[in-house]
Amino acid sequence: MPPWYFRRNEVTQGNAAWRHPEFAFRTADHAVLAGDHMARNRNITIRDIAQRAGVGIGTVSRVLNNHPNVSMSTRQSVQEAIVELGYRRRAAAKALRTRKSMAIGLITDFIAVTPFAGNVICGAQDVAWRRDHLLLVVNTNADSILEESATENMLERDVEGIIYATMWHREVTLPDNIREVPVVLVNCFVADRSLPSIVPDERRGGYEATEHLLRNGHRRIGFINHNVEIPAQVLRWEGYRKALATGGLGYDDELVVLRRSEPSGGYEAMRQLLHLPQPPTAVFCFNDRMAMGAYDAIKECGLKIPQDMAVISYDNQELLAANLHPGLTSMELPHYHMGRWAAEYLLDDLRDREVAPQIMLECPLIERQSV
Repeated sequence: MPPWYFRRNEVTQGNAAWRHPEFAFRTADHAVLAGDHMARNRNITIRDIAQRAGVGIGTVSRVLNNHPNVSMSTRQSVQEAIVELGYRRRAAAKALRTRKSMAIGLITDFIAVTPFAGNVICGAQDVAWRRDHLLLVVNTNADSILEESATENMLERDVEGIIYATMWHREVTLPDNIREVPVVLVNCFVADRSLPSIVPDERRGGYEATEHLLRNGHRRIGFINHNVEIPAQVLRWEGYRKALATGGLGYDDELVVLRRSEPSGGYEAMRQLLHLPQPPTAVFCFNDRMAMGAYDAIKECGLKIPQDMAVISYDNQELLAANLHPGLTSMELPHYHMGRWAAEYLLDDLRDREVAPQIMLECPLIERQSV
C-alpha cells in the first residue's frame, strides 16, 4: 500500500470492540489503549493531554504556547493533565510555536484512489516539496468519523494547514476541528463561502464544449446529462444553453436526455436521441463514461464517429478518452492545477487574509478525433 494509507488498530473498551484509524506513519510505540490508562513505554502526545483534560487538541496547543485566549480553569485542567501524564515537550512543540512544522495535510474522500483525480495530490505535492514541506495525505472514503479522526491526527502532528479535496464538485460540511489551522478547499465549497476554494469553471466548460460543436458546423446538438442535480450537472447544462443562444439557436427539450452518469446511461440516452424523428448530428456528454456508452450506441446503429455523429465530452479521463476509437475530444478537469493552487495559497496564507477567494479554474479543451 502507498505510505500515506492508514491502518486500523482494534481497540477494546468494556465489552465492545471498535475500530480506531491510525496513520501508517504513527510509530509502533504509539499504541492505542482503552480508558484513561496510558502506556508506560510510549511518548505522551498532545492528543493524550486533550483526552485527559477533556478539551480539544487546539486548546492544548494554545496552553503549551501560552496563548492568552484560554480561560484560567481550562488552562489549569490542561496543566494538571500535563503533570499527571509526565509530558515533555519535544522539537515538534517548538515547531508548533513557530508555525514551522514544515508539513501540510490533505484530506480527501476518494481522489487518492482514482488515477485521474489523483492529480490533485500530485499538484499539491510538487508545491509542498519545492517549499521543503511534507504533504500528509489521508483518503477517508467519505466516512465522517474517519474524517474527523484524520483531522485530529494531522493537528496532533502540527500541520501548518490542511487542503480538503473532494472527488466531485459539491458543497461540503467540514469536521468541526478542521478550522484550527488554515484550510483551503479543492473541488468543493462551504455554504457561506468563508474558506478559500478552487473549483472547475463548469459553466464555461459546458459553453466551450457546445461552442466547439457549433464552430464545426453542427446546428442540432444533443446533450446527454447526469440525472442527479449537482453543481457540475447544473452548470454544464447552463453553459450548453448559453452557447446555443449565443449561436442563434433555440433550446429544444427533446435533445436533452438525463441518465445515470455511467456507460449504460450514456448508451440508453444516445439510443433515445438516435430514434428521434430528427436526430442530432452531434452530442455533448456529461462525462467520458457516458460518452463511452454513447459510442457503443452510435456504432450499433451502423453510424461513424465523427462523420455521422460528432461526440464531445467532459473530464478527460485520459486512460479512457485517449483509448476510445476514435479518440474522444473532452473538456479537461484541471485537477493538477487545482492542487498546485491550493498548496501555494495555503503556504502563503499562513499570514492572515481578510477575504477568502472563490476561484473558478478554466477547463481546457483536449481535441482528439471525435468531432
